[in-house]
Amino acid sequence: MPSSNTLRALIEEEMVQLEEEGCDVHVTASDIEAASGSIESLLKVYSQLRTLKPRADFPYREPSDLASIRKERPQGPRQMNVRTSAKKLTDRLHGAWIGRVAGCMLGKPVEGRASEWIQAYLQNAGAWPLNDYFPRKSADADAKPVELNANCCRGGIHAGASDDDTNYTIIALKLMEEKGYQFTTADVGALWLRLLPYGSVCTAERQAYANLVNELPPADIPLHLNPYREWIGAQIRGDFFGYVTPGNPELAAELAWRDASLSHIKNGIYGEMLVAAMLSAALAVDDVEQVVQAGLSELPQRCRLVEAANDVLAWHREKPDWRDAFTEVMCKYGHYHPVHTINNACFVLLALLYGDKDFTATVSIAVMCGLDTDCNGATAGSICGAMIGAKEIPSNWAWPLNDTLHSTVSGFGKNKISELAARTKRMWR
Repeated sequence: MPSSNTLRALIEEEMVQLEEEGCDVHVTASDIEAASGSIESLLKVYSQLRTLKPRADFPYREPSDLASIRKERPQGPRQMNVRTSAKKLTDRLHGAWIGRVAGCMLGKPVEGRASEWIQAYLQNAGAWPLNDYFPRKSADADAKPVELNANCCRGGIHAGASDDDTNYTIIALKLMEEKGYQFTTADVGALWLRLLPYGSVCTAERQAYANLVNELPPADIPLHLNPYREWIGAQIRGDFFGYVTPGNPELAAELAWRDASLSHIKNGIYGEMLVAAMLSAALAVDDVEQVVQAGLSELPQRCRLVEAANDVLAWHREKPDWRDAFTEVMCKYGHYHPVHTINNACFVLLALLYGDKDFTATVSIAVMCGLDTDCNGATAGSICGAMIGAKEIPSNWAWPLNDTLHSTVSGFGKNKISELAARTKRMWR
């Protein structure tokens, strides 16, 4: 049971989440204050919130079950011809793994920073616009000296550091090696408990993990005391399901749905489905907008994530400079939490569209947008790497990694990236 302070914070986050889902929340700060004398009183307030439903005039249709999601989809390719040789496809898979690790390492030292802070830091270091890993030392906008983590900066990188953005990619590999394409959501939860330390999970995953330990009914695991259920946690878990389904975005999205449903609902689930389907398409075709559309075709047409993605596509067509499109995203979607699915997915799409298969531009834009920089750098790098292949990723990104990735997943402490890619390829059917 969480402490009263933690429970109060969860309730406050729950109120925000419910309003975003279209509910009219009548609980006030004074109601929470009055209930703060005991955990039992706070739980009564929380139970009251759990009964709320989206209002009748809420303009979005956002189911969480797969059958209903598919009913709400637009027409899409579902399956695509893989327009490349087997040798090139293998290189593209390797490129996806390298791109994910490199993009994660690029964003890791500035995770949670605003775009304005990142720009000031880079300008003061003579490194704006970004085109390599971060310099270790610079100053902020007030000329205050700043020093970033040396292990994630130029000259100090000797491997991919352990991070939840790559832990989940490894977990998915292990999951499918053990269970194959027929794995279930329950299998995902069981593997987390077996291989993932509790300290390595955050937000929605941490709440779901606690609910698994407490043996809650499956339907309650993504919901109970989990106001983070539409945050970015599932979106960073989707890559592997695209890696093992080249040219089959529908299957990639289904596998991602099974994984995401453990901890997320609605747009939290859609974020993982989008990434998985885009990666499936990225291994098959060569056009960025086609990759994006393949991903969107697996989502409910009238959800908030698709609306935001369509805005990004329109801004890209209208505005030559990514920074102008970034401003539009922040004006319309900046109210979301810095680690929400929707705003960060917009940054990934911006990076892919304006980067246009230039690896350096793609990961740099993803990170220069700020917010969840390691997640966005990793996802954009993964998709771009899948489109161009390992051989086309500039050496300044791949070489410092020394073909090595560390993780906190039990049994996977130190890994060769090339071997992870080879094991992934063996999953192809």
